[in-house]
Amino acid sequence: MGTVAFSAGLAVTAAVVGYQAMAPSGQWYGRTFTGLKPGSKQLALTYDDGPNDPHTLRLLEALAKHDVKATFFLIGRYVKQRPDIVRQLIQAGHVVGNHTFSHPNLIFASPLQAKLQLLDCTQALTDAVGEHSRLFRPPFGGRRPSTLRVARSLGLEPVMWSVTGGDWKGKPAEYLERRVGRQVRGGDVILLHDGDHEAFGADRSQTVVATDRLIGRYKSEFEFVTVPEMMKAKISQVSFTR
Repeated sequence: MGTVAFSAGLAVTAAVVGYQAMAPSGQWYGRTFTGLKPGSKQLALTYDDGPNDPHTLRLLEALAKHDVKATFFLIGRYVKQRPDIVRQLIQAGHVVGNHTFSHPNLIFASPLQAKLQLLDCTQALTDAVGEHSRLFRPPFGGRRPSTLRVARSLGLEPVMWSVTGGDWKGKPAEYLERRVGRQVRGGDVILLHDGDHEAFGADRSQTVVATDRLIGRYKSEFEFVTVPEMMKAKISQVSFTR
């Protein structure tokens, strides 16, 4: 019985450790930003895996229609391919962040490999637009303690999310809107995608439609902000409660 219990304990421990390495809310391996307290009156739209033609550009149009600014976590190799799209994001007032150079799962990357991924993406962004945010989002949400140590040693701030639309599955806009709507509590960082890490040119038309509908649905109840703006609000919340 002792052996069985020990084996079961190991299995549970392994499951918890794996969960903490991938779960957006997991904080065991180091602090990451996931949003504000539930009930807060801000929402942050974030998009991964761009820049992507034409759907990053279509998103720019949808966001401009509502005068909303968002945060885009960009893949370095796509940035090098289409720096002009990145420049349009910046010119429109959006925030761009580091999503590594080629989108590996950093759970399986050595500290040196992780560092090179982050440095190469930072260089691509700098070449495209000059100074930019110091935000970093790990691909797939995967991170180890060493991943976050490397990121912080480079002056990067890890950002996760609290709501996900599941739009990488190719679902219609109605599905995306319902899924996000079930999760929104206020103070959320919402994860969507304007591109695909596997190939440039992915169809994200349904994400564009869902974005337009979500902003229309929630803009009277919440303020849409960038991640840096939400981070400033969190500092204010902490200061106020002390």
